[in-house]
Amino acid sequence: MTERQEQAASDAVLTRIGQCVMLHHAGDREEARVRFLDLWGEIGEDGDPLHRCTLAHYMADTQDDPSDELAWDLRALSAAEELTDDRLAEHEGAPAARALYPSLHLNLAADYVKLGRCEAARSHLDRARGAADALADDSYGDGVRAAIHRLELRLGEDGSGPGGDAGGPPRQRS
Repeated sequence: MTERQEQAASDAVLTRIGQCVMLHHAGDREEARVRFLDLWGEIGEDGDPLHRCTLAHYMADTQDDPSDELAWDLRALSAAEELTDDRLAEHEGAPAARALYPSLHLNLAADYVKLGRCEAARSHLDRARGAADALADDSYGDGVRAAIHRLELRLGEDGSGPGGDAGGPPRQRS
């Protein structure tokens, strides 16, 4: 009975995170940011790694300052490093822990591009590429792979020289 209650509480947190994401996607960035911060206060720095990873991953998108965006993306990566496949298996449809890394590293690479730190961007882009084999052959996996390619073009890693011609840095969220 206790295990079932814990899982229900866990699902409620993920549902609330999803509601904040919907607010953000509907254009209410500020309200989403406020609610994410409230949730972060409830979850805490030592809370469930799945909750912290998911919340921080999306919270990064609500930031105005690239340094703040980077800080949230680093929190997401840190929490992901604590995740186990057993923990993710408690949630139907959740990917394996290693399938989160391409997007997490891609987002960090994009953050570093915004901050003009190209070497750090390239390092995380390399990690995103290296982890991309964990992605499924579906629309999400295709989207992450395409975003990796766009950032490769932007950083000139496709052989076209520095800077490429791929527009702004991608943000790929799950």
